[in-house]
Amino acid sequence: MVIGARAAGLCAGFALDLALADPRRGHPVAGFGALARALERRTYADSRAAGAAYTATLVGGSALVGQLLSRRVTGSGLGEVVLVAASTYAVLGGTSLVREGDRMASLLIADDLSGARARLSHLCARDGSQLAAPELARATVESVAENTSDAVVAPLFWGALLGVPGLLGYRAANTLDAMVGYRSSRYARFGWASARLDDLLNVVPARLAALLTALVSLSLAPLKVWWRDAHRHPSPNAGPVEAAYAGALGVRLGGSNVYDGVAEARGELGSGRPVEVHDVRRANLLSRRVSAAALVACVLIASRR
Repeated sequence: MVIGARAAGLCAGFALDLALADPRRGHPVAGFGALARALERRTYADSRAAGAAYTATLVGGSALVGQLLSRRVTGSGLGEVVLVAASTYAVLGGTSLVREGDRMASLLIADDLSGARARLSHLCARDGSQLAAPELARATVESVAENTSDAVVAPLFWGALLGVPGLLGYRAANTLDAMVGYRSSRYARFGWASARLDDLLNVVPARLAALLTALVSLSLAPLKVWWRDAHRHPSPNAGPVEAAYAGALGVRLGGSNVYDGVAEARGELGSGRPVEVHDVRRANLLSRRVSAAALVACVLIASRR
């Protein structure tokens, strides 16, 4: 099969992420985050309307930049490949995600609980200061599962459908959700639009990630746990992915988590054994396989555009 420029660019960007991971300095997403913080300081108000305008400006602006850049390379196959590849590399986070998972696995295997507790913040916002090794392992597995969808499957999906505007617009929305999409006193209203937009954009990618988890596992267990347990998770999109991972790994995810000093009870996903330290490396391997399968699926989607 001869693939088009968009599909070729997705492959090249995926390869760059595999080889280089996230740049340590000058990451475009970090630059976007700084811009978003600056705009928040100028426009913040405790209202949904202000938050919606903030979200529309940043996400719409990112997609518009992507559209303008795409027009600059119209008619140039090589130019489109380079632009899609650079954009894909800028928004993917799969390799850095797995590397963080591997670091957590190494710390837990070495029984370095203080190091693992400190490192957990690189993966999620959960308070790990009092967590024992099994709970740190569970937090890592859950974060790897959710972020495989958010940082790999979803950007590839939107890139396949919409090209560079989809890649940049999706990453902007997902970044804003991580910045202001919390149900805190400050962001309950202002961050509402960012959180809901991210939920909407991840409806299809999250379920694609769950399906691919079953596919690469060569098992129906991920699908069974997804259908049965995903609704127990407070997130409509993290639920299917984490449930599928629980089924694929034969473990039980979910339970009680602490965020900013507040305990949040979550339903259990899966009926297997509790997560153990060695399951972290298994989850990392599963993430790599799901990511590769997502690339293949999205190349097929892009080739039909």
